[in-house]
Amino acid sequence: MKPILPKAVVALSEILSTLPGIGPKSANRLTFYLLNQPDETISQFAEAFAKLRQDLVKCGRCHIVAEQDPCPICSSADRAQAELAVVEESLDVLALEKAGFLGRYHVLGGQISPINSVSPEDLTIAHLLRRLKQEPIKEVILATDPSLEGEATAIYIDEQITVGKKEGELPKNLSVTRLARGLPVGGDLEYADELTLSRALEGRRSYHQAK
Repeated sequence: MKPILPKAVVALSEILSTLPGIGPKSANRLTFYLLNQPDETISQFAEAFAKLRQDLVKCGRCHIVAEQDPCPICSSADRAQAELAVVEESLDVLALEKAGFLGRYHVLGGQISPINSVSPEDLTIAHLLRRLKQEPIKEVILATDPSLEGEATAIYIDEQITVGKKEGELPKNLSVTRLARGLPVGGDLEYADELTLSRALEGRRSYHQAK
């Protein structure tokens, strides 16, 4: 039986379906959407894809994807030197920036995941520990995902910092904090899962402080 769709359509759909959150049906819809666009729009897409990695580098200090090294955040004199947020990917930096964080960052490049063969050596944890020795950082904010892998990564980093402080390689007053977890603003209590409720109870604080 001959294929119904042209090879070019099938090829693009297959590529699109490999993207995160895009299944075969969504890939087909996107492909046919692009087919209905003018040539100029298709050319813009093609040019954007072709140049995606041409002018990009990873900042040698924080490892965020940028157009220059060091990146604008690391180069800025207005950022708080003492606060360092440790995140998994560059995209996490955007989320914290929108939330108003004014410190600096360190991008790990992923999370510890034995199932996916990702060990601490595959991440930028060793470089993070070197930064803590060299830079005037007073607080490390562990902003990894609240998943099993994210928690494991945060625990590992905390343990390494604790060892460094005991051995005198890191400042004794260096504090390690974790992003608070719990119920989202505007959410309904009845729809919250048990783990979220448990963490919300563990992280509860004075009502007057929370207001």
